[in-house]
Amino acid sequence: MKFFSDFERKYQKYAIRNLMYYITILYAVGLIVWLLDPMIYYNYLSLNVGMILRGQIWRLVTFLIYPPAFGSWSFTQIFYGLIALFLYYNLGQTLEYVWGSFRFNVFFFMGVLAQIVASFVGYLVFGQYWLLSTGFLNASLFFAFCIINPDAQFYLFFVLPVKAKWMAIAEAAVYLYDFITGGIAVKVELVISMITIILFFLMTRNYRHYAPKEIKRRQEFKQQAKIVVPGKTRHRCAVCGRTELDNPELEFRYCSKCEGNYEYCQDHLYTHKHVTKDSVQ
Repeated sequence: MKFFSDFERKYQKYAIRNLMYYITILYAVGLIVWLLDPMIYYNYLSLNVGMILRGQIWRLVTFLIYPPAFGSWSFTQIFYGLIALFLYYNLGQTLEYVWGSFRFNVFFFMGVLAQIVASFVGYLVFGQYWLLSTGFLNASLFFAFCIINPDAQFYLFFVLPVKAKWMAIAEAAVYLYDFITGGIAVKVELVISMITIILFFLMTRNYRHYAPKEIKRRQEFKQQAKIVVPGKTRHRCAVCGRTELDNPELEFRYCSKCEGNYEYCQDHLYTHKHVTKDSVQ
């Protein structure tokens, strides 16, 4: 949307670069706090609206230290907690690389705001204390990654390769079950979190791609692309040089941030160095 593009141009210089690096440090601090005494988090750092309204405003920030995939003190739980830190760090880094620092900042802090709003709704509307953690915030990172890179592979139990889109569908089914069977706290948090994700993608979508002229141009391009001269290739990665003849399952995309018609395979789409006029010179 134009208003978001204007907003981005005006304020992008204030974006926190490498945001997920700092968030991961917060999670690591939270892991240490939890190992020392879980009650420290609940009594002084959690998102408790009642205590916030009594002046403990630091809870609006400190609830973010709650580490992902962590519940009890055990060596197994610590191991999976560290794996989760590594996973979400990489998901966040990939999103920032694809979107840019500003848009990733907006997405992440919209998720933070959604958690805060859900807690205040619980307290002010339903009169309940909801100690919401960072669970749905991290889930939003996972869903966003799966949306922009549905064919990326995760190794379930470090062995079984599963594409991101299938894991996202399975995760969505779990959340749908939680919504149906869970209490009002789960319902409110899920609805607000999903609205936040949808709102972000609506704000950042380039609607010009869906204009009638653009749709016609894309259809004509696809028809022309079907005409293949014998011995010629249709796609070639600008980094590794592989084509569809090397591996028919390879997927190729053009990078919108590179200046020129540079096409990349799925292995280098998010890892290549962007080509600009200065770099070409």
